[in-house]
Amino acid sequence: MTALRLGPASFRLRRRPLLVGAVALVVLAALLVVGIMIGDFPLSAAQVVDVLLGGGTRRDQFVVTELRLPRALTGLLVGAALGLSGAIFQTIVRNPLASPDILGVTWGAGAGAVSVITFAGSLGVVTGSAAGVALPLAGLAGGLVAGLLVYALAWRRGIEGFRMVLVGIGITAVAGNFTHYLLTVGDVQDAGRAMVWLTGSLNGRGWEHVVPVAAALAVLVPVALIGGHVLGALQFGDETSRGLGVRVDLARSGLIVAAIVLASVATAAAGPITFVALATPQIALRLAGTAQPPLFGSVVIGGVLVTLSDLVARTIYRIELPVGVVTAVLGAPYLMYLLVRSRREARV
Repeated sequence: MTALRLGPASFRLRRRPLLVGAVALVVLAALLVVGIMIGDFPLSAAQVVDVLLGGGTRRDQFVVTELRLPRALTGLLVGAALGLSGAIFQTIVRNPLASPDILGVTWGAGAGAVSVITFAGSLGVVTGSAAGVALPLAGLAGGLVAGLLVYALAWRRGIEGFRMVLVGIGITAVAGNFTHYLLTVGDVQDAGRAMVWLTGSLNGRGWEHVVPVAAALAVLVPVALIGGHVLGALQFGDETSRGLGVRVDLARSGLIVAAIVLASVATAAAGPITFVALATPQIALRLAGTAQPPLFGSVVIGGVLVTLSDLVARTIYRIELPVGVVTAVLGAPYLMYLLVRSRREARV
């Protein structure tokens, strides 16, 4: 273990988490290239790398930069945002079940987006390019409202992990039932569009989907990494953290808001891609061998998980599946495992 000093601040750098992050970055780069290679116009790895470095023919440049790279980057960035959001939630709540999926943020974003699709679309209020702007904004707003509502209802002179999970499950149920109600009263065609969005899909993603997630990560990843020492202190409980000089309520509130924004922006860009935020921090924790989910490792492994899932969704069948279907198939057994393990630990 080495120490990195930046002025008055110092950071501990452990070799194993750094090695895990470096290997995950290499895997992510390879998956990104493979994902761009596959399509109706197959490209070689050399052609893809040549275009990414500024070369290539005009046809290859168009296929890579306009058709495939935006989708690949959207998946990578969405996975990174979900991974970091899940790591922050699970560290603060001290519960591996704490994630945007369980805490209602994902379904809140879904309810907001489906409201626009069913009501605004049926009334003709939002059409054309305006619909492309209103949908992600509504998803972002819905996720923020649901997340802040969970935080407010779970607050009782502090945040207790089990209570926050229970409140989140309640908000998830309300938002999910509201979403299903909207699907039943809306137009059939609008309901079909909403169902495609609710499964979580990277199909048709362009640069307009890349920019918001990239901007959120550019701002919030440094904030989360700088606040990593606060997350470590919060593991010891509120009283101990205050004794260490941490302003617990302010730090925890800021980090939770950052996690909510990350999950909401990711959901607004690609729909509710479930279980990524739940599983990624625990995978990163076990690979890195740390006491809490590593933030940087969760960012990179989240990108790997979504990129790999999208690659599987595009190649496993003759027709392209939404990436959310693949993550749900992989994540549902993991959720059941966590529930069984939590029940066994409660008996001990």
